[in-house]
Amino acid sequence: MFTAISPTPLDQPIVAWLAHQRALGRRYYPEERVLVSLREFISRTGQDLDRASFDRWCVTFPHLASNTLRYRQRVVRMFCLYRRRKEPGCFVPDPLYFARPQPHRRPVIVEPGQIAKMLTAADNMSVASGSPLRPAVYRMAVVLLYTTGMRRGELLRLTLADCEPERGVLRVRESKFHKSRILPLSPDAHAELGSYLRKRLAPPFSRDPDTPLLINTEGGLRAYTGAGISGGIHSLFETAGVEDSEGRRPRIHDLRHSFAVGALIRWYLEGADVQSNLPKLALYMGHVSIVSTACYLHFLPKLRAIASDRFEEAFGGVVSEAVA
Repeated sequence: MFTAISPTPLDQPIVAWLAHQRALGRRYYPEERVLVSLREFISRTGQDLDRASFDRWCVTFPHLASNTLRYRQRVVRMFCLYRRRKEPGCFVPDPLYFARPQPHRRPVIVEPGQIAKMLTAADNMSVASGSPLRPAVYRMAVVLLYTTGMRRGELLRLTLADCEPERGVLRVRESKFHKSRILPLSPDAHAELGSYLRKRLAPPFSRDPDTPLLINTEGGLRAYTGAGISGGIHSLFETAGVEDSEGRRPRIHDLRHSFAVGALIRWYLEGADVQSNLPKLALYMGHVSIVSTACYLHFLPKLRAIASDRFEEAFGGVVSEAVA
């Protein structure tokens, strides 16, 4: 875990805290990276963590957004509170002095017509020496992110063994909170998967079940990195002119928001029982509960109009009689 040579008073407490959290079913990889960064900073001072060293560590991240810095500060605080159980005199950061929280950026909900333009742009992408399947890879990535709402990391971890093209099913293994799930695909996504696999399984590419679904060959056959796939999809947003009424471009995670809102709109249009379907949506998206799913259900003007029309159809007569 630690690359620095000199030991610090944080070493054993960090190992113990991470082991404790992972025993509860959490991965804690981002938190581990935060603490490793803190530990390496402290190792250069030769002292234990205190208010002054914590403040100096915080100012080494001038490029971070306020919410991101606050997240890292909160990770350190949670770790220090755990450490205090055995070391009552250890330093614990005061949240009063943390970076101020800022409102989260509103997602840009991507419409089906915009996705169609992105798919056309993906088909026109040039083939790179290290990515011979580049157009097909990005087309498949856009389709899966938009039609399943999966997370970027889940997409990149998919292997050939996780695909059942005959049944039109994907298997997401050990994702957030160690949850695995089965994702049935829509008919169109199922057809797109079959088309992609015909290219992916053709020579000279490996057919080993444990190899990545989305591949490049830079330095040998391997999966795309998060930054790599994000950069390509952001270029598709630009090429296809995808933006909202305020001129904002989407982030890759906005496709997950778009999936959830799209599901809500379909249910209203189909006359389905939306409330009873929300647990199903939470399960499909890999959430622990519908509380997490609710963060993705944005009440847009289009959705508001559909919901209003549905209410009018069901109860318009009752309201009119009451007013009269």
